[in-house]
Amino acid sequence: MGAGYVVAVVGATGAAGSTTLTILEERKFPVRELRCYASERSAGKTVAFCGDSLRVEQVGAEAFKGVEIAFFSAGSAQSREYAPLAVKAGAVVVDKSSAFRMDPAVPLVVPEINPHAVKGHAGIVASPNCTTVVTVMPLKPLHDAARLRRVIATSYQAVSGAGVRGVEELRRQTLAWARGEALKVEFFPHQIAFNLIPHIDKFAENGYTGEEIKLVNEVRKILELPDLAISPTTVRVPVFTAHSIAVNVETEEPVTPRRARELFADFPGLRVWDEPAQNRYPMPVVVEGQDDCFVGRIRQDLSLANGLNFWVVGDQLRKGAATNAVQIAELLIR
Repeated sequence: MGAGYVVAVVGATGAAGSTTLTILEERKFPVRELRCYASERSAGKTVAFCGDSLRVEQVGAEAFKGVEIAFFSAGSAQSREYAPLAVKAGAVVVDKSSAFRMDPAVPLVVPEINPHAVKGHAGIVASPNCTTVVTVMPLKPLHDAARLRRVIATSYQAVSGAGVRGVEELRRQTLAWARGEALKVEFFPHQIAFNLIPHIDKFAENGYTGEEIKLVNEVRKILELPDLAISPTTVRVPVFTAHSIAVNVETEEPVTPRRARELFADFPGLRVWDEPAQNRYPMPVVVEGQDDCFVGRIRQDLSLANGLNFWVVGDQLRKGAATNAVQIAELLIR
């Protein structure tokens, strides 16, 4: 693999982990040696990287000797157990779980927005929730131009955001429907095929779900706006890949739709698709496989003087997870 770094990917067989391998290869990240880890259930499988077939090993306490950069994509429980061990062994961890995101000592980074935060790491850098990444990308240029006062965000989240089991459930139910068979519910709390489920993660006493609370807390931390008013709703939809978010913002200074389009178009990682007369607006089938987040349906809020509505779509496996994590690693080695 040539000169570069010793890199580990934990959770290499999952949706986010396998996409991380793809992004590392696409972006030509300088990998000298790649080690792939997973749970006992997936150990022994092989994954492809740069033309090689690599065996996946079971992650353990001794896995990180000599590792310089470790990507964790295996969930918060494994991150809490093994990330500190990786740091102790000398690695810098880029963690995609929720384990450390709100730890004051751990930077929560979207490289286009707060690259400076990486400098404060003590061995672990957190990558935000995929919905947070897609939502916060267009918020940053609006805040810089006009100061955000309030955000209302309603997400329409693809099943792959729940991992390979979510994808399998939608596919299985869709095929069963086509054959006229009963639709079995095994993974999601309700039928997902041809349905919407306004419930992602556990409910809190205040009626909000864990996914919604993540969105609030993480957006505030990334933008360094601890008091920003945010009202979230998260919905699981029968789409395989790419999350969509309907966003309403109120700003201190007025922003016209024309000005918003200019701000979005000039911001790295955003692309404007906003030609209603030609039915041109972001959709999951268009955005899947892209690293940029696409913004459209940009229009004035009819109920509020300094209000703006827009629609943003991002591939949550790429920019929402793997691409953002690899971009963080690129910051670390730069």
